[in-house]
Amino acid sequence: MQTNFSLAQLADPAMAASEKILRTCVHCGFCTATCPTYLLLGDELDSPRGRIYLIKDMLEGGKPASREVVKHVDRCLSCLSCMTTCPSGVHYMHLVDHARTHIEETYARPADDRVLRALLAFVLPYPARFRLALVGAKLGRPLRGLVARLPRVGNRLAAMLDLAPAALPGRNPTNRPGLFPPGTEVRRGRVALLRGCAQSVLRPDFNEAAIRLLNRHGVEVVQPKGEGCCGALTHHMGKEASAHAHARRTIDAWIAEMDGPGLDAIVVTASGCGTTIKDYGFMFREDPAYADKAARVSAIARDVTEYVASLGLDAPVVESDLVVAYHSACSMQHGQGIRTEPKTLLKRAGFTVKDVPEGHICCGSAGTYNILQPEIAERLRARKVANIERMRPDLIATGNIGCATQIGKGTNLPIVHTVELLDWATGGPMPAALAGVSPRDALLAAE
Repeated sequence: MQTNFSLAQLADPAMAASEKILRTCVHCGFCTATCPTYLLLGDELDSPRGRIYLIKDMLEGGKPASREVVKHVDRCLSCLSCMTTCPSGVHYMHLVDHARTHIEETYARPADDRVLRALLAFVLPYPARFRLALVGAKLGRPLRGLVARLPRVGNRLAAMLDLAPAALPGRNPTNRPGLFPPGTEVRRGRVALLRGCAQSVLRPDFNEAAIRLLNRHGVEVVQPKGEGCCGALTHHMGKEASAHAHARRTIDAWIAEMDGPGLDAIVVTASGCGTTIKDYGFMFREDPAYADKAARVSAIARDVTEYVASLGLDAPVVESDLVVAYHSACSMQHGQGIRTEPKTLLKRAGFTVKDVPEGHICCGSAGTYNILQPEIAERLRARKVANIERMRPDLIATGNIGCATQIGKGTNLPIVHTVELLDWATGGPMPAALAGVSPRDALLAAE
């Protein structure tokens, strides 16, 4: 793609990076075949190629974001399926991130949209605030019908109520800063485990299973003080200052461990967070105080399945013929390029694993997308659930809290984190979500 940025524009590192990305695009349109919003809406401007044209015109012309640009960029899930498909290696993630920051800086959103986005940024990255908000959502659920009728924001407020769990988990002994020593005489490694924000409130059992699994395999786990939200939630809303502030605090907490007792890896159980953490090196490349620290953190960040695969999984001690529909989160398969490790680990643990048809298409979660774009998200969830259920699995496994929440609201099938199944197979407790699920051979005998 030919570009015409001025030298003054290219002096801005963000603009120079985007110009390089734009030049990589050859207009082939392969991305349109795998873009969820283009498949649903059929609008070229709701495809990666269309958005690239809009972003190019906006950035190259030095223009404030227009209502049209904002509409179509807001509809992008950042699922990054286009990056997997693209034969030219267009780094769409960095381009759309830049566009979102530009939108945040130059576009005056309607008051209702501005307030809702500010509320999400104020609540979601902070576990205590998020927990309090979920208690409020439980109290407000009986008023859902009235809330949904509110002009302009009713659909999004109703989506928030729908996504809130009926009950919150109780206190979890591992959901705290602390050190969790290995259960073996020989220590095989030492890792930091991201507690995060939303997941630590909604499903602390995910990390609890990860700690048990890692400890059982000889790995010491630390959850450092000072670590919090990785910044992903506000990063994808274009709120760069907020995202970088969250990321810096977490980087500092991890660097203290790396420079002190040492870390072999930073392990992440939420793939959406993992994609952002692995990109810290790029995010902070121009920050003299954090460029080196961020690059060091990114270099050792690993999804939990990546790290466990490198360790080698113990032989299973629980026999199960359960059929697992494995949902690969977009941030896992497209953002991090992790496609085989989780399925291979599950198979070695004794589970029958089935790929979900149209597995490359997003479920509609995408951070705050299922709140900000509820109609599109609902259509994507229905499509995903239909593809899963026609396989007739016993359960669903995934590696991202957003996907687990989104898909779980559309099906009665139990949904668990991949690490919960690996923990169970190698000696941990059965995941609570599987209570009452009978092995397939027992079901066949009953028939």
